Amino acid sequence: MNLEGVEKTMLLTLYAKAQHSQEKNPKFYDKKAVEVISKIDYDFTLADEDLLMKTGTIARTIVLDEMVSDYIKKHPHSTIVNIASGMDTRFDRLDNGLIRWYNVDLENSANFRLRYLEDGERVTTLAYSAMNPEWTQEIKISGGNLLFIIEGLTMYLNEKDVSDILKVIDDNFKHCTLFVEIMPPVSVKNTKEKSIEDTDAKFIWGLKKGSELLRINPNFRWIRDVNLFKGVDVYKPIVRLFSWIPLIRNRMDYIAVLEK
Repeated sequence: MNLEGVEKTMLLTLYAKAQHSQEKNPKFYDKKAVEVISKIDYDFTLADEDLLMKTGTIARTIVLDEMVSDYIKKHPHSTIVNIASGMDTRFDRLDNGLIRWYNVDLENSANFRLRYLEDGERVTTLAYSAMNPEWTQEIKISGGNLLFIIEGLTMYLNEKDVSDILKVIDDNFKHCTLFVEIMPPVSVKNTKEKSIEDTDAKFIWGLKKGSELLRINPNFRWIRDVNLFKGVDVYKPIVRLFSWIPLIRNRMDYIAVLEK
């Protein structure tokens, strides 16, 4: 195991998905996550106890799986780029037999991923920082439709880093859609996830609304924000009793949808 800091969080989210898949009546089943977790030697004790991390991961997976699935249905020959992919297994859950998928991550994380999750004919892992424009030259777009997924990343960056990633995408692709997970500033300051803190990863940055991304890069168009309580409501229906309350709802991460 040679993962450090934020890199370790990709094991925690994979573990949460594997554990959920083995619950009674799971909201999604991730066969690949279950398979890979069984092969990784890591102490997941804190992850087992971290209900906040687990719930957030499951909610985000429910929401993004639905959003990406809808995109694929509308654009069956699309190209999808997963920024800071970690050990994400969404391709295996949603593949329609036609899409082209790229996983972009730092070299150490990408190499670790490839030990357990092999590339395929339509899946390619690229070992680059998302802020390095060189990775864009390796993307082959099929069907003309391009989707970027930026999940579980921006809260660990500063605003300049986020700006640099958006600039790389803006400078190199004329038309695309972005699904960007963002943490509200109040949660950046107050959220405590034991298993995340144990990796020495820190939440740093957030925005109240996805439309604020246009201040960082005005060349995109903001479409909407999708609150992750939408996924919590599916996972734990009883939460609907209070998840509509603005003071509570506005503390939850959300997916900002941008287009160019």
